[in-house]
Amino acid sequence: MTASVPTSTYRLQIRAGFTLADAAEIVDYLRDLGVGAVYLSPLLKSASGSDHGYDTVDVTLVDPARGGEAEFELLLQAAERAGLGVVIDIVPNHLGIAAPVENPAWWDVLRNGKESPYAAWFDIDWSRDRIVVPILGDDAELSITDGELRYFEHRFPLAPGTWSPGDDPADVHDRQHYELVHFRRGDSELNYRRFFAVTTLAGVRVEDPAVFDATHARVAEWMQQQGVTGLRIDHPDGLVDPAGYLDRLREIAPDAWITVEKILEPGEALPDWPVAGTTGYDAMREVNGLFIDPSHEPTFTQLYQRLTGDTRSLEEHIEIGKRMVTTDLLPAEVRRMAALAPDVPNAAAALAEVAVAFTVYRSYLPAGAENLDAALDRAARRNPELVDALEALSPRLHDATDELALRMQQLSGATMAKGIEDTAYYRYARFVALNEVGGNPDEFGIGLADFHAAQLRRQADQPESMTSLSTHDTKRGEDVRARLAVLSELPEEWATFAELILAASTVPNRAFAYLVAQTLVGVGPIERSRIHDYVEKAMREAADGTGWVDQDEAFEAAVHDLVDSAYDDAEIRSAWDALLARLTAAGWSNSLGQKLVQITMPGVPDVYQGTEIWEDSLVDPDNRRPVDFAALRKLLAQQQPPEIDDSGAAKLWVTGHALRVRRDQPESFTDYRPISAQGPAADHLVAFDRGGAVTLATRLPVGLAAAGGWDDTTVELAGPLRDVFTGRTFHGITAVADVLADYPVALLVR
Repeated sequence: MTASVPTSTYRLQIRAGFTLADAAEIVDYLRDLGVGAVYLSPLLKSASGSDHGYDTVDVTLVDPARGGEAEFELLLQAAERAGLGVVIDIVPNHLGIAAPVENPAWWDVLRNGKESPYAAWFDIDWSRDRIVVPILGDDAELSITDGELRYFEHRFPLAPGTWSPGDDPADVHDRQHYELVHFRRGDSELNYRRFFAVTTLAGVRVEDPAVFDATHARVAEWMQQQGVTGLRIDHPDGLVDPAGYLDRLREIAPDAWITVEKILEPGEALPDWPVAGTTGYDAMREVNGLFIDPSHEPTFTQLYQRLTGDTRSLEEHIEIGKRMVTTDLLPAEVRRMAALAPDVPNAAAALAEVAVAFTVYRSYLPAGAENLDAALDRAARRNPELVDALEALSPRLHDATDELALRMQQLSGATMAKGIEDTAYYRYARFVALNEVGGNPDEFGIGLADFHAAQLRRQADQPESMTSLSTHDTKRGEDVRARLAVLSELPEEWATFAELILAASTVPNRAFAYLVAQTLVGVGPIERSRIHDYVEKAMREAADGTGWVDQDEAFEAAVHDLVDSAYDDAEIRSAWDALLARLTAAGWSNSLGQKLVQITMPGVPDVYQGTEIWEDSLVDPDNRRPVDFAALRKLLAQQQPPEIDDSGAAKLWVTGHALRVRRDQPESFTDYRPISAQGPAADHLVAFDRGGAVTLATRLPVGLAAAGGWDDTTVELAGPLRDVFTGRTFHGITAVADVLADYPVALLVR
């Protein structure tokens, strides 16, 4: 492990309410917890009010709202004193343009058009001459104020010599390098590349070396002068040439630990890029699956279909979702591509069909050509009428120098992300603990042998890749998924509750009501407003009954009524409480187990802020809520192993001790050897030796208890080994019941 590779990371969401100075003040807590590096959300200046930072508007400075340059220096100094590395999330694919006046480069392009020195920064199709800006509502009243074109609070520049006082604003507008149009026209008429379907995030041409240099000058200073040790790269699949980008990034950061937010589908390998690995969604899928009982899959499938009437397969849901994306959200991108093949009849339909047919995010030509071939074959089978068009387009789609091929690689990734994770995963609700970024809802649990095989591959191929359980983008927090995993062992109890919920529901979409029911179980009776906020986002993302642009008030009211009934209806609340009481302890066991496994498995573990204790977060922005670090400090100061209770102190105890062992004994984490238990409950133990540190964790705790516990199940330990959680020592053939007498997990060291 090189010096820049941390033993672990701790992700902090830096924002106006938690600035870099606040981060500097908790560095000592992170050090004491055992963290190896502070991992920061995007820091460059972002759009006003942005809580996430992924809408950078100025690449030249640290965001003043997040603390600015002075507080950034404070954080760097604090990290250096504590011996921690600093990892920063950067966003190369796009810039925020919601308020053009905040983005100097975009403002200049709007003002000067193709003649702007920044015109090359943005991926704009100038064949239309004017940049389409979909901002207008039904009332398109424009005005001119202080030398700017105004539409309500929206401000736009005026090109030199295009206006004089007294000119009609509509006439002045017609002389500009941009065209303000109704917001509904954006998805079909936009002529600049964007991030997915977000018109306020404009794609940046970092494939141009000059644009790369200009947009990464501040990043280069961080790496070369200010001692930043690592980078997390957001959405590399949106780039024209991810490999070329990463090669250039490696030149300015030769020693940095670099990970990429690359979503790998099951069985897909990371391209040969100069990076340490991914940001860990692949590891999350493996760990999640380990705690789900695959034996009850048929029961859950039958129950879901019976109660919801949804008999479509996941594959069918994915195809429907992706078609919706190419038809409704990304037709402008398809149109732009089809214009590159004017001699091919039905080019637009054929290109959209190929994007829908991809089973991975994209190819990286010439790498991944087999995925393109498979997509072409699948597209031809699904729509034989397009065979001629597909055959005509195929040579160009295989040519890595052809703009059509480059744009297909970008289109397929956007279609995948929006069609699956942001649509199908909100529609197909058989078992939503599996519906995670990078997940596979068809894989109902992972057996021990498959889990160990995956870790042996990870140790061999990506030992310095990040591993994660929760991120700022996960649909459900790690402990929500851990609690839902218990349901896989309680099919009858779940069926009783689900039947009660759906009987009370007036939501026309029964599959969505089924998703709401699982959400209630996953989070428990948290603040009611948080669940209302969640279901509003979830049903609009699903776009199957209501949507973001056009809401169905009756549908949405029915969903909110369903949430309220869980709190207010005595029968439902009683059933909810009873089910929660049944699964809480097992959920805690799963939470501790998956946390220890993630921290000690091959890779560099990330702890998302606040997840060192129980956490009940749902999708963003719920998972970006403030963290009470003062309370965490008090819990960390405890000197005795705490009880497993509502406080979450036990999870902090496990997290901190495991992180400190990884930091203080790196030589004990250089290998991976599966350990098999012997006896009647052997399948309930996941155990492995990392080269000196031995992990043991309980899986499927409900089934374990039903079978009478560990009984005479044993594990052979090359000891003596000390459990860092309890201080007890073991060696030789040992009863698992003895090792796990106090906690459902153990971490043994020599």
